Parts: sequence; structure tokens; C-alpha cells
Amino acid sequence: MKRKFTIKSLISIKKKSTNLWQLLQKLTRVFYVVLGVWLIFTTITLVFASSQPVDAFFVLGGSIRRETYVAQQAKQYPQTPILISHGSPDPCIRLIFPAELAELQNVWLENCANSTFENFYYSIPILRRWGVHKVMLITSPSHLPRAKWMAQILLGAHGIWVEPEIVQELGIPGNRESWSKTGLDVTRSLFWAILSQIIQPQCSNVTRLTEVDMQAWEHRGFHCEHQGGLTR
Repeated sequence: MKRKFTIKSLISIKKKSTNLWQLLQKLTRVFYVVLGVWLIFTTITLVFASSQPVDAFFVLGGSIRRETYVAQQAKQYPQTPILISHGSPDPCIRLIFPAELAELQNVWLENCANSTFENFYYSIPILRRWGVHKVMLITSPSHLPRAKWMAQILLGAHGIWVEPEIVQELGIPGNRESWSKTGLDVTRSLFWAILSQIIQPQCSNVTRLTEVDMQAWEHRGFHCEHQGGLTR
């Protein structure tokens, strides 16, 4: 009886394993079909978006010259919203825009990000809420090609076309790019491109530029990067 029970158990286990394997194969096929449809739809969306005008400026923090550049763009395109992801201190950005005779109303500061990956992590939900289809990505040569590739992967996954704008820095930049850093960020961007379709992180520190309290900052004290050429 013990032998019969063992044989029957083995047959049952083998049958369950076969059924599980068949189920996994079906789920895999469904996943590839869904992925294929999504890629086709996203590609069509990107092709259409590429021919449209820029409907948002997206600044990656790291150099005050990037914010000076976007302020100059704001003077020409005052209706286009601007999102600056963890850039210079808030009061420094607040001083840049009047210095460039640019409007402040359409500028938002996202201060949750602490890395290039988090620039996109926290900013994508904001850009999606704005209904953006084409962004001008403002960064510097010292941030390439990593920032460009990450933008094309992460923003492209949401049907947002990326138009890079490279702003030259003065002097020797503080950061250094490496292929190991680039490889790591590009790899996790590929995973997040899929996960971000259902997960929408929310930054609790998003400030409109017009709401920056300059009196409080003057009392607290602040320092602006010398490349900004700001006088206080």
C-alpha cells in the first residue's frame, strides 16, 4: 500500500507541475502580447508627439546655468510650464527669473529627488498630470549620455518625446560620469519604465516659484553658485 501511495503521489505531483508549467507558458504569452501592444501604441504616440511643439521644460538640477537658460526660454515662451527637479536653492532660482525678465507663474520646483534617477522618479507623475507630450530636457555635457538615455527610456515609456538641450558649464564640473554609473541607471530605468505605469510616487516637496518666501530665506541665509552671476 505504501508503494502504491508513493507512485500515486509522484504522478499527482508530476501532473500538477505540468499544469503549472502550462499556466506559466500561457501567462508568458499573454504578457508578451500585452507588451507588444503597449510598445506599438507607445511608439505611435511618440511619433505623433515628436512633431508637436514643446509643452514643458524639464530641468535636471546640477548647475545654476541650466536654470538661467530655462529662465531665458521662459521669457520667450511664458505659457510653457517649467519643472525644475532639485536644482539650485529655491531663493537662487527665485532671483534668476526677475534678473532675466522672465515670468514666475509657470515654474515649479521639485525638491524630493537626490539623484538623476529620482529626478525622473518624482517628476514623471507631475508631467503626466500636466498632460505633457513633448519636453525640452535641460542638462549639461557633464550629465551625458546617462541623462539623455534615462529620459528617452523613462519619459518615452509614457509617450513623452524628449528634446535634449545641452547647456555648457563654466570651469570644471563637480560631477564625473562613469560607465558603471550609466549602466546601473539605464538598467534600473528599464525596469522602472514598466513599473511606473502602475506606481506613481508623489513628492511632498513641490513648490511654485511664486510661493518661495524670500524674507524667510534672507533671514536664514543662503548661497548661490557663482556661475549664476547673482548679486544680493
